[in-house]
Amino acid sequence: MPEIYRRKTVTTTIGRIRVGSDAPVVVQSMTNTDTADIPGTIQQVAALAAAGSELVRVTVNNDEAAMAVPAIVDGLAKLGIDVPIIGDFHYNGHLLLKKYPECARALAKYRINPGNVSIGRKDDDNFRTMIECAVENQKPVRIGVNWGSLDQALLTRMMDENSRLAEPLDARDVMMEAMVVSALDSAAAAERYGLRHDQIILSAKVSGVRDLIDVYGVLASRCDYPLHLGLTEAGMGMKGIVASAAGLAPLLLQGIGDTIRVSLTPKPGGDRSEEVQTAQQILQSLSIRSFTPQVTACPGCGRTTSTFFQELAQQIQGYLRDTMPQWRERYAGVEELKVAVMGCIVNGPGESKHANIGISLPGTAEEPKAPVYIDGRLAVTLRGETIIPDFKRILNEYVDHRYGHSPAEQQLVEVS
Repeated sequence: MPEIYRRKTVTTTIGRIRVGSDAPVVVQSMTNTDTADIPGTIQQVAALAAAGSELVRVTVNNDEAAMAVPAIVDGLAKLGIDVPIIGDFHYNGHLLLKKYPECARALAKYRINPGNVSIGRKDDDNFRTMIECAVENQKPVRIGVNWGSLDQALLTRMMDENSRLAEPLDARDVMMEAMVVSALDSAAAAERYGLRHDQIILSAKVSGVRDLIDVYGVLASRCDYPLHLGLTEAGMGMKGIVASAAGLAPLLLQGIGDTIRVSLTPKPGGDRSEEVQTAQQILQSLSIRSFTPQVTACPGCGRTTSTFFQELAQQIQGYLRDTMPQWRERYAGVEELKVAVMGCIVNGPGESKHANIGISLPGTAEEPKAPVYIDGRLAVTLRGETIIPDFKRILNEYVDHRYGHSPAEQQLVEVS
């Protein structure tokens, strides 16, 4: 895995997870259950954690939710799930954290939106109360500015100041600057109230891709706090996935971003873990982290009129995803495995040679055989009706041979 430049920040610890500086970029998600529904929230957190979410945020918006948090954390622990749980607070967090100290202790981190507390008003007692709870319980805080709930007093003042300039800035630029100022001023206030510099994470969430890139570029240049990245509302399906990838990739490649979330709108009854898989795929596509073996498959053309190679690619990808939880326990490094499933002779052998293990299926009018390449060399040629189970068997044998060794043995395998 090539090294990717990372912006130098302080390092924050959230439960068992290190965030910032040289720590891996962390994948985060959020439940959409009613937090007061303890069994339902436990079930969804468990599913998100199983999908690979390393931090999970829950809404804490009322008494029932605050009372449920300790039971949720305890229930997850009984299942052997120790994913850190983050409390998302708006408007009344100062009341809930003081009223329910067990909730304040059980959470691994608090998320505070300065636009939805008292920052910017004639006093900041509500914000101060939340920070003092974090200090008392030694919890890190994400100060999360959102352009949909930006501190209006700050924005109005900056707009007025801008209007008096000889050459006023565009309103969008003023808003972007207001978000950066809100985040940094709130962080400075949190430190005045006792929160350590290394207990603060910042975010500046917007829903536009270009806006995301611009605001985080400025924010990163002005502080060394770890940053949480993500579009605040990415959208549904393909739109949300593409927008998130387009916005996160340029920042991550500049070394900006320490935790990420892909805020997809799920279909009714849809799988919430899709946002986790998307975040992982963005990081893996950029060679920043590896989570699961990757399958390279051609798009098909007039040479691949049979759907067999598509069926094989789909089956292998599903098989890798389903098998990965067991493999992860047994085979260190298997997440970096690369598999190719190609449909004809044009690029099939070449792509297969670039993968750890690849198969080139016969295209239209080609000889009905499927050469399998292992580490760049032709290993065997498959024919007949059992190509799929045969290839799965070869894949399993390769994984066991390549990754089923101690680190010292692994080096010998790679040299040989």
